[in-house]
Amino acid sequence: MAKEINFDRTVTYALARLTTAFRNTLEHHMSRVDLHGGQIFILIELWKEDGLKQAEIARRIGLRPPTVTKMIAGLTQINLVEARNERKDSKAFRIFLTHKGRSMRDRVNDQWVELETEYLAGFSETERLILPELLIKLRDAYAGRQPSDDE
Repeated sequence: MAKEINFDRTVTYALARLTTAFRNTLEHHMSRVDLHGGQIFILIELWKEDGLKQAEIARRIGLRPPTVTKMIAGLTQINLVEARNERKDSKAFRIFLTHKGRSMRDRVNDQWVELETEYLAGFSETERLILPELLIKLRDAYAGRQPSDDE
């Protein structure tokens, strides 16, 4: 039998607890602008490049296409995005921001800055610089990707 592990002292346990706490905090901040935490990641991708195919959005944010389809339906209902058929392939849709979706960016930005400021306040400047790199490495390791796969 393997050595008995102290689970709550492992990186995996800490990450699980962290992601739960983060998800709850993100939901709270995004609810202030009438969004759900997951929806923001679709908007972020469209703010980077409007008119993406649903499958591309799913790939970029690491979710299954049916999950993204439901999220897009929710964003369509509140008039932040619209789906348009591809001319070449009537089954394919591209997702575009509406005027309201583009204008949401400032409100989301304010919440994002507040979130970052609150939770990084206790970190040194060095820790703030290193943390994103460490998180990307962990994300890639857990996703089974090489660091350069999508960067």
